[in-house]
Amino acid sequence: MVAHVLVDDVVVDEPSNAGPLVGFVVSKAVGNSVQRNRVKRRLRETVRPLLDPRGQLSLPVRAHIVLRALPASSTATPEQLRADVQGALARALQRVATG
Repeated sequence: MVAHVLVDDVVVDEPSNAGPLVGFVVSKAVGNSVQRNRVKRRLRETVRPLLDPRGQLSLPVRAHIVLRALPASSTATPEQLRADVQGALARALQRVATG
């Protein structure tokens, strides 16, 4: 799993922009369309609890996050996928904080 994070400093007063935005990239290298869609559904369910402000990772409110699934994501268990997502997000947030 690879995560890219961009923190936007522009303040917009729209309620639809009240939290982090997350997008998913699942290429054909992951598998056929059925496998790619399954990976996207599993990623959505994995990320949903992480978006909670009281969660383990404190995601910036104005963050734009892109998660890119690697081919191993199609065979990963939910626990492995959760650990991969958390690790990738932690590394990406650390890069944002230091750079």
